[in-house]
Amino acid sequence: MFVVVAGACSSPAPGEVDDAFDRARIAVAGRAWDVAVADTPHLRARGLQGVSDLGLLDGMLFVFPEVSESAFTMRGTEMAIDVAFFSADGGLVGVVEMVPCSEEPCPSYRAPGPYRYALEAEAGGFAGLSELVLDPASLPVSGG
Repeated sequence: MFVVVAGACSSPAPGEVDDAFDRARIAVAGRAWDVAVADTPHLRARGLQGVSDLGLLDGMLFVFPEVSESAFTMRGTEMAIDVAFFSADGGLVGVVEMVPCSEEPCPSYRAPGPYRYALEAEAGGFAGLSELVLDPASLPVSGG
């Protein structure tokens, strides 16, 4: 089940994910994760740029309207991130470690295969999870 969590009355602290992103609770490896949702081209392009602290969030879920092979970049990011790529049914495609980039040219990071969802977490955020899968029933549909 996909649940959008209403924003709190207070604004995020500087360096945290802002209120332009909806929040959701998804199931990752059988555990609830609170994530910001990047489900439009603008939000997917912005991602975690300028974010130095996820605050109370476990990560950011990138939702694509269809299967994608788009690359990710760490241009303008402030923290190391691991990204797990998932198929439409929630199966793991692969995990990639990404490091911040402050000077051009920034490298591009690609999934090992086509994916529909990408879940970013702080570096090491997927450690200790026995089987990295997303519950398809918890996944949102893309807004564009």
